[in-house]
Amino acid sequence: MIMTDIPASSPPPVQPGEFIGTVTSPPEERLPVGVLFVGAGPASLAGAIRLAQLLNEAPEIKSKLGDFPVAILEKGKFVGAHLLSGAIVNPIAFRKLFPNLKDNEFPFYGPVEKESVYFLTEKNSLRIPTPPTMRNHGNFSAALSKVGVWLAQKAEELGVTILPETAATKLLVDDGKVVGVRTGDKGRDQAGQPLQNFQSGNDITAAITVLGEGTQGHLTQAAIEHFKIAGANPQIYALGVKEVWDVPQPLDRVIHTMGWPLRLSKKYHEFGGSFAYPFGKNKVSLGLVVGLDAHDASLSTHDLFQQMKLHPLFQKILKGGKRVDQGWGAKTIPEGGSYALPRKLAVPGALLIGDAAGFVNVPALKGIHYAMWSGILAAETIFEHLKTGSDLAHYDTAVRKSFIGKDLYQVRNMRQAFQYGFFTGGALAGIMTATRGMFPGWRFSSKKDNEQPLFNSKRSYPKADGKMTFDKLSSVHASGNRSPDKQPNHIRLETNVSDVVGDALIHMCPAEVYEWKTDSTGKKKLFINPTNCVHCGAITAKAGRLTPPEGGSGPEYSEM
Repeated sequence: MIMTDIPASSPPPVQPGEFIGTVTSPPEERLPVGVLFVGAGPASLAGAIRLAQLLNEAPEIKSKLGDFPVAILEKGKFVGAHLLSGAIVNPIAFRKLFPNLKDNEFPFYGPVEKESVYFLTEKNSLRIPTPPTMRNHGNFSAALSKVGVWLAQKAEELGVTILPETAATKLLVDDGKVVGVRTGDKGRDQAGQPLQNFQSGNDITAAITVLGEGTQGHLTQAAIEHFKIAGANPQIYALGVKEVWDVPQPLDRVIHTMGWPLRLSKKYHEFGGSFAYPFGKNKVSLGLVVGLDAHDASLSTHDLFQQMKLHPLFQKILKGGKRVDQGWGAKTIPEGGSYALPRKLAVPGALLIGDAAGFVNVPALKGIHYAMWSGILAAETIFEHLKTGSDLAHYDTAVRKSFIGKDLYQVRNMRQAFQYGFFTGGALAGIMTATRGMFPGWRFSSKKDNEQPLFNSKRSYPKADGKMTFDKLSSVHASGNRSPDKQPNHIRLETNVSDVVGDALIHMCPAEVYEWKTDSTGKKKLFINPTNCVHCGAITAKAGRLTPPEGGSGPEYSEM
């Protein structure tokens, strides 16, 4: 194998079409459902709620969908277990779904009353005018895991069936049409052999399948590859690391920062920023988001975030506080924008919604209301299809004509502008904002995260003290991760890589999943600790393929 310092030169051991299959379970072992939502995030929950509302008003249509008209699969231990975001929420989708509820009855901490944006240097902070894209008046702070629990309760009240601890491992396709999913086995050991508690996965067939798995969804990626619907630009990602703290002094505003601890020259290709949000009177949510297209193999978002908390701005917020139990998490965010959306959002038998499709407005730091609205549009398209036989492809048109498509199109080149460095990118983004995306009149192209060349500056970070700053392993414990040790490795990765690529993966991972070891021949290779994994998705963006482990594995977020 030719070693280079570009991760894409060492692709993961995945066969084309490996995650596409046909129905194989005998009829008596299949679970037939009407409409199947894969993933219990905001997009799927909103879609299931809206569809259930419509079906409950049309019993003649609902009766044709069988015993389980609307069902949701969730691979986490419970709904919300894998949900993580800042989060500042635009309530538009909640008001659409629950018009009889007031804003204070939604699962929010409170409205955004003040906000500040700062440019940071290592010791100082300069407050700057809030860019138009980052203004949050009328929005609310919320813990996304709690939002998921609340939405799940509303969905079940409407008759939606939710199946937690159930991982979808294969997309079932028959005669060019998606017809359901295959669920994963449970109770296999590291070598794949059945244990005493073994349970075989089975086929769940559906009239329509909705893929709402979230960022870098396993089956969504398989569908995009199988149906050849990748966008004009590749999807690119950022990694966010977040903590929730109990603090004695309430935070009275939403805070965003840019600048330090990121390096701003084009050489390092570092893009991102931090946030601090009030979670009621005694908690604060804070985190750091960094693009996965950076060039330095020694960049660690987790360790940068720990270092960031030592800045005077954050010390003032956290003084006298303590990280809450289960108060750490990590997740990737799709940042490619409009040009990276799949060319089609509907394929025969299936729709793509939420972060799985890439509906994130990077300059506005928003994705939740886009995800939920896409679920609502999917539900309304499905209902019309069931009612009149109309084409599911109308969903694609509905999304692109909605505020989702319009908002993302206006900022279609902003993330890509920063490939020219922070200051040039900032100037270009300012012009794009002023012209509502009219400038430039062409598409800024970009590379995949795994096609970016790497070098190692051997950046160092302060040692964790266990009080204000924390190492990766203690943080994995704080995520509530309870993954069983005895199960097959769910991470596909080429372990024979160059030193620089290996170092990049080790530093990138917030959960200390990867480390250098020598094999029996004395050869240096990457070793994988899959039970540490919190399913952030960074490995899929940078070098490997994250596949679903046994259902119920991974983090158990409750405060995030």
